[in-house]
Amino acid sequence: MDTPAAEVDIDATLVHRLVRAQHPDLDGPLRLVANGWDNVIYRLGADLCVRLPRRAVAVDLIRHEQRWLPALAARTGTVVPAPVRAGVPGEGYPWPWSICPWFEGRPAVDVPPPERAPAAAELAEFLARLHGPAPAGAPANPWRGVPLAARDPAVRERLAGRPDLLALWERLVSAPVWAGPPYWLHGDLHPGNLVLAPSAPARLAAVIDFGDLTAGDPATDLAVAWLAFDAAGRAAFRARYDALTGMDPDTWVRARGWALNLGTAIGAQSADNPRMAAVSVHALAEVR
Repeated sequence: MDTPAAEVDIDATLVHRLVRAQHPDLDGPLRLVANGWDNVIYRLGADLCVRLPRRAVAVDLIRHEQRWLPALAARTGTVVPAPVRAGVPGEGYPWPWSICPWFEGRPAVDVPPPERAPAAAELAEFLARLHGPAPAGAPANPWRGVPLAARDPAVRERLAGRPDLLALWERLVSAPVWAGPPYWLHGDLHPGNLVLAPSAPARLAAVIDFGDLTAGDPATDLAVAWLAFDAAGRAAFRARYDALTGMDPDTWVRARGWALNLGTAIGAQSADNPRMAAVSVHALAEVR
C-alpha cells in the first residue's frame, strides 16, 4: 500500500499566504521537510515549523494536538512540540493548522538501531512522565490503546503465510488485558517520530507527531522498545521504565504484541517509503 493521495494541494505559496494573513509576526522563509500520510510540514525560519493536514481524516488529529499538547508539554518537558500558534481555514485552505517549535536533530529512523541506545533511558523517562490517568475527555482512538484482541482480525490478515509470527501473535494476544485506568498515550511511537541529537551520542531531542494522541493501555507506547531499539537498547529502556513505574510483566507481553501489530501495519503501508519499510523489517526481527 502506498502513501494516500493528498486531498488538498499544499505548496509554499499557500503556506506563506496563511502565515502572512494570520500570524504575520512569524513570517519567514519556508522549506518543505515532510509530506506524510496525514500532514505536510514546512520549516519556518530557524525555530518553527508549520503543520497542515493534507487529508480530512487528519483534521481532528490537529485539533487534538492544539487542545491537549500544551498541558502535556508541561507534564513531560520541552521535548513535546506543543503548538505555539493555531491557524484557521483561509486563503482557500479548508482546515485548521498549527505553527509548532522546530527541534534540531536527526530522525531516529535515519540512525542505525544500535546507535539509538543512548536515547533509550531518556525515552523511558519521557513515557513514565506521560503515562498516567487521562481525563474522561481524552481523544478516542479505535486503533491505539484498545485491548490487543481488538486488533486480532487485522493482524491475522497481515500474517497470512507467516505461520511462525502467527503462532507468536496467538501467544501474545492472550495476555491479560490492562486492568488500570486509561493512561495518556502518544499512540504512534516509532523511529520516525523520535528526534535524536544532531551528533553522537544519539540522545533524545524530541518526541514529535502526537496526531494519534489517546488514552488506554500503555503497552501501545511500550511497543517502541521493539520498533526502535535492538536488544541492548530495549533492555536499557525497560529497566529505566520499570524503575520509574513498577510496570507489571503482563504489560510487557502486550507491548511485544503491539510491536508485532504495529510492525506488520507499518510494513503493509510502506510500499513507497523505504525508511518506514525498514522499521517494519527491524521490528519483526526483534519481536521474534
